[in-house]
Amino acid sequence: MVKLAAAGIAAVVGLFTITVATGSASAADNPYQRGPDPTQASVTAVNGPFANTSVSVPTGYGFNGGRIYYPTDTSQGTFGAIAISPGYTALFSAELAWMGPWLASHGFVVIGIETNSRNDFDTARGTQLLAALDYLTQQSPVRDRVDPSRLAVAGHSMGGGGALSAATRRPSLKAVVGIAPYSPSSNLANDRVPTMIFSGQADTVVTPSYATGLYNSLPATTESVYLEVAGADHGFMVGRSNPVMVRTMLPFVKMFIDNDTRYSQFLCPLLDSSGVVTYRSTCPLLPSTPTTPTPTPTDPPTTPPGSASEIVGTQSGRCLDVPNASRNNGTRVQLYDCNKQTNQAWTYTSSKQLQVYGTMCLDAAGTANGAAVQIYSCHSQTNQQWNLNSNGTISNVQSGRCLDTWSTTNGAQIQLYDCHGRTNQQFRLAALAR
Repeated sequence: MVKLAAAGIAAVVGLFTITVATGSASAADNPYQRGPDPTQASVTAVNGPFANTSVSVPTGYGFNGGRIYYPTDTSQGTFGAIAISPGYTALFSAELAWMGPWLASHGFVVIGIETNSRNDFDTARGTQLLAALDYLTQQSPVRDRVDPSRLAVAGHSMGGGGALSAATRRPSLKAVVGIAPYSPSSNLANDRVPTMIFSGQADTVVTPSYATGLYNSLPATTESVYLEVAGADHGFMVGRSNPVMVRTMLPFVKMFIDNDTRYSQFLCPLLDSSGVVTYRSTCPLLPSTPTTPTPTPTDPPTTPPGSASEIVGTQSGRCLDVPNASRNNGTRVQLYDCNKQTNQAWTYTSSKQLQVYGTMCLDAAGTANGAAVQIYSCHSQTNQQWNLNSNGTISNVQSGRCLDTWSTTNGAQIQLYDCHGRTNQQFRLAALAR
C-alpha cells in the first residue's frame, strides 16, 4: 500500500520490489494493440487519437436502451468493448455520458446503458450489463467493429456493484471497473476478472472503508487495483471527467482488454500520485498473453510404469489430497501438506487417468468453471481423462479446463477453471519412492 499525505505530493515512495520494463511491444507481437505509444500526456487526455461517433440503442434487448460510442477508424480491425451502468436512480446520459467519447477516442467501443428501473439493484444491473454486451456483439449496428472475446464492464455506485456482479457471473470478461461501487449482493471471493476499484476520500455514501472491504475480499490470484481519490465525494465523476480516474482507468483497461503492456509504466508503480490518497495493486499486473494457445499435452511422466507420484502445486507447495483418506465416490480433492501417504499417491496411466488407491480416479463432476474435482470409481469416460501439459497445467479431456485452486491453504478445494497457466494452475508430479 502507498499512503500519500497530501494530494499535491508528486513522488510516491515505492513499495514494489518488481518493476516492469516500459519498452513497448510491437503491434506484430500484440494483435490487439491500438493507437500510438502512450505518453504521460496522452493518458491524461480526454480526447484520444481516434475520431469517434455514436448511435442510440433502442429498448427491448434486456435493458432500457442507451448509446454506443465507437471509433470511426476501420483500418485497425476490431476493438475491445466496455459496457457501463449508471448509479442508483441515475441516468447514464446525465451521469457518465462523458466516458463514452473519452474511451472511444482511445480505441474502445462503449455501450452506456439506461437501466430497466432507476431503482434496480446491483444484480439486476449486472444482468443488464451482460445483456448489453450480448446485444453489442450480436445484434448492434457496430457488431462487426467489436471483438467479442475482449469485453469489460464498469459502473458507478449501484452500477459499479452491477459491474462486479456481472464479473462474478461471466469470468471470461477481461476487466471490471467499479467506481465507488455499492455491492450488497455480490461475493467478490468468486471474482476472477481483473478488477479496479475507485473510492473517494470524502465519500459518505460508499465510504473508503466500504470500498476497501470489497477490495480485500478479492482472491489473491485476481489482478487488481484500488485507488482512493483525494477530496472526492460520491459524485466526483458525475457529469465531468476526473483527472485521477482518467489517467489510471485508461491504462488498466488498455492492459487487460488490449493486452497492451505499453501502459504498465503508468500503474506499476503509480507514475503520477497527485490527487491520490491510497494506491494498492497486484503489480506487475500481468494481462494474459495476446493469443493464448491451447495447453500442449506432454507425454506421460517418465516414472516407471505403475509407479505413484505426488501432485504438488507450484504456488502452494502442497499436494493433491483425498481428505481423511476417504474412498467414497464423490469425495472432493483438496490441497494439503505433502505426507507421502496413499491418499496423496497418484498414478498416471496409459489411458490418461490419475488413479489413487488403484481403483479410484480423479474425476471432474462437471464441465463449467468452478466444477468440482473429486474421486470416483474408475471408468472409461473422458471426465476422468487428463492431459499433463508442458506449462505445468493439468487439463481435463472432456472440458478442456484446468485443475485450479483459489487458495494455497490446507483444505483448499480443487476445481476446474479456464486454463490461464498462472501458478495456481501449475502442478508437478514428484515420484514417490517404492
